[in-house]
Amino acid sequence: MRLENAFAGFGLPGRPGTDEFWAAARTPVPVPAGDGGWVTLFLWRRPPASTGPASIDFESWSEPVPLRRWDDTDCWYAEVRMPARLRVTYRFLADDAAYADPFNPVGAGGDRSIAATPDAPAQPHWPAVGAADVLPVPRTRLRWTSERLGGRRTVRVHPAGGGGPVVLLLDGDDWLHLHPAMTAFDSAVASGGMPAVTLVFLPARDREAEFACRPELWEAVRDELLPLVAESGVPADRDRLVVAGQSLGGLSAMYAALEFPDLVSRVACQSPSFWWTPDAPGLADPLGGPVGGAVAARLRERPDLSGLRVAFDVGEHETRMLPHCELAETLTEQAGATVRVSRSASDHDRAGWRHALLRDVAWALA
Repeated sequence: MRLENAFAGFGLPGRPGTDEFWAAARTPVPVPAGDGGWVTLFLWRRPPASTGPASIDFESWSEPVPLRRWDDTDCWYAEVRMPARLRVTYRFLADDAAYADPFNPVGAGGDRSIAATPDAPAQPHWPAVGAADVLPVPRTRLRWTSERLGGRRTVRVHPAGGGGPVVLLLDGDDWLHLHPAMTAFDSAVASGGMPAVTLVFLPARDREAEFACRPELWEAVRDELLPLVAESGVPADRDRLVVAGQSLGGLSAMYAALEFPDLVSRVACQSPSFWWTPDAPGLADPLGGPVGGAVAARLRERPDLSGLRVAFDVGEHETRMLPHCELAETLTEQAGATVRVSRSASDHDRAGWRHALLRDVAWALA
């Protein structure tokens, strides 16, 4: 019985590796664990001749988990303990290559998939996109050659609902090619969840350099990019600019609000890297430095943030990020800003930030 119905507890009939088994296969499949979390089954159908090691690589949340082969079949599997409320990006690694989960319809680019425990909150407006699907891209494409930043980059612009306040999406290529932000914003606007907006997808050439607390990026956005957007013919209200960023992008968005208040007065940042100091990237433990990093040090100077509206979100499983974010959140509010604070059911993972992105941009424009 153990061989014939090995995964019956996950609702999968038949002996692993048989046609009957694969016809019913779907993953990931979570079942309740005794500690309030979940045991989640992952399956991968791998050619029988493939005998080398294979693993599941999770984004930030966990170390890689080995996949085991069932007997001499083409069935490789792992039973993974997951905490309550978790949404996580993962991929299969084998033979020096990465693969999406072919049994999971929710993808993030060509070689990644997204798993969510049943108690993770829903993410309305974000469609299920398979690994083989090609995401739509905005029709308007701007060639931006920046004197301040150097080099040339392609910036896409999309008027969701006909266009309105500019929403500058840092790491714009991720929101174009890994997660369908254009479709999600269109849906949110159509449902009345936010006003019409103009999305500007800003790609990063060198994240560590551009998103560090330096003025060049925001001088270039102010003096070069936004005038270029204004000349594009797409309706765009730059006077109600919202900057949305994650991780180092969230750090950069908050830096812009502190140092360029005439430009940036509305911010939506998820898991901002508030551990950052000029020396931190070169340390063995970048998160082990002063709590709140350079942003907290600047906030202790008590700048007048009464004109700032900022939404903070961080993954509830990011235990080492939380102290940095909590201090910056508190100091920002004490400096007079209007602040919203939330926690997403994720670790340091764009899959967990997606709902916060829509919700917090809408709140920033309220």
